[in-house]
Amino acid sequence: MRLSDIYKSQKTVLSFEIFPPKHDEELRNIDATLEILCDLKPDYISVTFGAGGSSNNNKTIAIARKIKEEYKVEPVVHLTCLTYDKAEIDSFCRELKDNGIENILALRGDRNPNITPKDVFLHASDLIEYIKPRTDFCIAGACYPECHPESPDRVSEYRNLKKKVDAGAEVLLSQLFFDNSFFYDFVEGARIAGIDVPITPGIMPCLSARTINRMVNTCGASLPDNFKKILTRYEDNEEALFDAGMYYAISQIIDLLTSGCDGIHLYTMNNPVVAGRICDGIRNIIS
Repeated sequence: MRLSDIYKSQKTVLSFEIFPPKHDEELRNIDATLEILCDLKPDYISVTFGAGGSSNNNKTIAIARKIKEEYKVEPVVHLTCLTYDKAEIDSFCRELKDNGIENILALRGDRNPNITPKDVFLHASDLIEYIKPRTDFCIAGACYPECHPESPDRVSEYRNLKKKVDAGAEVLLSQLFFDNSFFYDFVEGARIAGIDVPITPGIMPCLSARTINRMVNTCGASLPDNFKKILTRYEDNEEALFDAGMYYAISQIIDLLTSGCDGIHLYTMNNPVVAGRICDGIRNIIS
């Protein structure tokens, strides 16, 4: 089922993100995670895609096919472009089509000092513009409530996001954030800029101070004072930090849903306990 049709048919869309395990042994154990996640009845599950080299990407496709065929949940495959040329993108698209994949999340991809960019697709909008007329995929794009780390200002952020939508992105999934006011302001500005596709907030629960600090440094999300207090108070108590992080994420999601958001995209970090705890906390609200 196409991602755009899922948003049209559902009042509130619930989705998860997972990543291919790095080791084959972990890949063999992915079923345990998928069984729990799919039992929570998500509308789709996105699977991340590696940059440079086919091994991790083959795992992505194998997991996406398993999600679709064995668990009857729609997969969305991430497709990055910064380190690939047109022939490689064409090859990936053919492979995705051959495996029954209908939906992709088009991304530029993070810069990796160990992998030289091909300088063919400099932005995600370039990738969308290239594959849209050549394929029948439903294409999603990423957005940043607090601006992409490389954006000079908010105006440039909206201008570049509009390019993605004009090129063919039918759904937008947001980067993580910890202050809902950023998301609300972002969506309001996007609508004023003429961006009218569904915009789904991405939520990452706090599992550890190290994980959150790493992600914040990567994507540029800021930490509100009440979240900083949680990290400070419980940084040496993993169990307490986990519980407080779950409560914070659930509170975020409840506020977003009651404010009429299109859905929730949950960054699970391949931890089904996280998804389970959060879904238990919002089950009656999202149903």
